[in-house]
Amino acid sequence: MRKELQLSLSVTLLFACGFIYQFTLKSSCLFCLPSFKSQQGLEALLSHRRGIVFLETSERMEPTHLVSCAVESAAKIYPERPVVFFMKGLTDSTPMPSNSTYPAFSFLSAIDNVFLFPLDMKRLFEDTPLFSWYNQINTSIERNWLHISSDASRLAVIWKHGGIYMDTDVISIRPIPEENFLAAQASRYSSNGVFGFLPQHPFLWKCMENFVEHYNSDIWGNQGPDLMTRMLRVWCKLEDFQELSDLRCLNISFLHPQRFYPISYPEWRRYYEVWDTDPSFNDSYALHLWNYMNQEGRAVVRGSNTLVENLYRKHCPGTYRDLIQGPEGSVTGELGPGNK
Repeated sequence: MRKELQLSLSVTLLFACGFIYQFTLKSSCLFCLPSFKSQQGLEALLSHRRGIVFLETSERMEPTHLVSCAVESAAKIYPERPVVFFMKGLTDSTPMPSNSTYPAFSFLSAIDNVFLFPLDMKRLFEDTPLFSWYNQINTSIERNWLHISSDASRLAVIWKHGGIYMDTDVISIRPIPEENFLAAQASRYSSNGVFGFLPQHPFLWKCMENFVEHYNSDIWGNQGPDLMTRMLRVWCKLEDFQELSDLRCLNISFLHPQRFYPISYPEWRRYYEVWDTDPSFNDSYALHLWNYMNQEGRAVVRGSNTLVENLYRKHCPGTYRDLIQGPEGSVTGELGPGNK
């Protein structure tokens, strides 16, 4: 009888330990798994070169609903890949925010394959051409520093670890099949809002060198899409796109504007309009919502039947369910450094 009782208690304890482990794993990847807070944990997480990377270079701790949608949609489209969100406002000693104070933060940290890490730029830029530049720059007097630091960080993190970088206003709708790619914003012009490479790709190293050599914070985009475009022109002989075909140059794919920018930036308001029939976006992998253009603070409103509301409902249902309100309490878009 005693042996049976001991066996029963052992089995119960084993199940309890398993439940606690699973609960811990799902409740908060950053705060409940201390190993992933370390640099070694980050290296292990991104070691397979398949991570999806987002950045927040402000001190903001609560993601906007658009940021939440971008991260959730990527986690949904890439369920077997780690989705890593680097946040400058986080530190290893940051206390766990409450659900009521930071509902979007809590929502994202509970997604199984989403991992939140502090963004330590000094450490990130080590062993890259950006390190000496960063140590010499006076960030307090730099124009557009949030965006420039984001431009630099995305180059370094993908060069070091590989994977796909996405701006935090990019909604994923189907997997990107390419490994080494840039996204065309227009014919012969590259964006830097979405790109992917294997680690230590020489193109990104050259981009970081050019970033430092031609640094000018007074020119908008000089360290971002203009940098990618001028380096691509050195790397390849750019031609116009033929119909919906992508371009190939050496080991880089230059993807057609329809892949990420089927609605161009002058037409960004169309995302906030009601369409007779919503477009299928069958030729797109993800949609860039041009949130930097949204100076009017246009909102995603529950029940509005706008294109953006329908995109949220389909591609980031958790964000839509938990964070999007109706007309009396709509959540307006907020500008962030990753929302270009």
